[in-house]
Amino acid sequence: MANANHVQRLQLGVADWNSWRAKESTVRPDLHEADLHEADLHEFDLHGFDLSDADLSGADLSGANLFDANLSEANLRGTDLRGTDLRGTDLRRTDLSRANLSDADLGRAGISAANLSRAYLSRANLRGVDLSRADLSGADLSGGKLFNANLSGADLSRVNLGGAACHKADFVGADLTGSNLVRADLTDADLTSSRIYGTAVWGLTLSEGTKQQNLIITNVDEPEITVDDIEVAQFVYLLLHNEKIRRVIDTITSKAVLILGRFTPERKKVLDPLRDELRRRNYLPILFDFDKSAHQTVDETVTLLARMARFVIADISDAKSVLQELRAIVPNLPSLPVQPLIIATQGEPGMFDFFRSFPWVLKPYRYDTPERLIASLNEWVIRPAEAKVLEIRGAKPA
Repeated sequence: MANANHVQRLQLGVADWNSWRAKESTVRPDLHEADLHEADLHEFDLHGFDLSDADLSGADLSGANLFDANLSEANLRGTDLRGTDLRGTDLRRTDLSRANLSDADLGRAGISAANLSRAYLSRANLRGVDLSRADLSGADLSGGKLFNANLSGADLSRVNLGGAACHKADFVGADLTGSNLVRADLTDADLTSSRIYGTAVWGLTLSEGTKQQNLIITNVDEPEITVDDIEVAQFVYLLLHNEKIRRVIDTITSKAVLILGRFTPERKKVLDPLRDELRRRNYLPILFDFDKSAHQTVDETVTLLARMARFVIADISDAKSVLQELRAIVPNLPSLPVQPLIIATQGEPGMFDFFRSFPWVLKPYRYDTPERLIASLNEWVIRPAEAKVLEIRGAKPA
């Protein structure tokens, strides 16, 4: 049971309490099983305390010092722990559901088997934390630091790990069903045997040391299927379970038209009508705008998009970057017709001579105005490109 004198002293306020703690540094206050629900403990020095089994639900512990305290099996449901020092704290089997731990420092804390469901841990420091078998379902760990954290066997379903740094984190056997890993840094993390059904994995940072063996892509009520690459997991699942995916793939490969160009504000009046007209003709326009891209993997991106396209429309007006990227795809994709466009007031750039020897690169079509381009799109752009598609594939025109 809690020491009654210590509980009474807490009620005197933070100034009296912290002063007493400084004078009586050898005293180890005992608040075991204390009833402190909804108590105002803002900035209290509670380091080294025995608060095991205490009821701190709804309490304000923001900015408090709980360094190396014992909070095992305590009730911290809905507690305000913003910016709290919880380094080395024992939080095993503690109820932290719906608690606010934003910006809290939990470095080296033990939180195994704790309940952190729907807790808010945005930007929290979780370096070296033991979260094994913890319930983090629906929790928000966005922007958190989980270096070397142990999350093995944890319930991370619907958890938000967006932008979290998870270097060398252990996710072995964790349930990441429906979780958000967008832009998470998983450098050297271990995801072995974790369940990633419905997990969002856009913009992940992975490394050669990231372990991805036996990732479970199916839900708990489905036969277990595993893959070894988190970034292709969603696609594999769709291939296996979505009857529409084959039609989607067929649509992409038979209707996609890659549009390359440098579409500055002045040239937007060319881009938008071109895309609209292609849509009206039942094509799927895919735009790559060189005016906005300065990414080091431009070649890889353009090549990938080109491999999916039926043909390419390349506006080479004021666009040296487009010609450079065409050099990356034209020699290597002889089955991909390329229809260049150029505004009539410009001469063909000298670099274009390189492409004349490739029969799948068509004669550039010159246009005076965007309106003239759209009016003649079928006759001078689509029809020649489609004819070249059929010629390359050895098919007869319909």
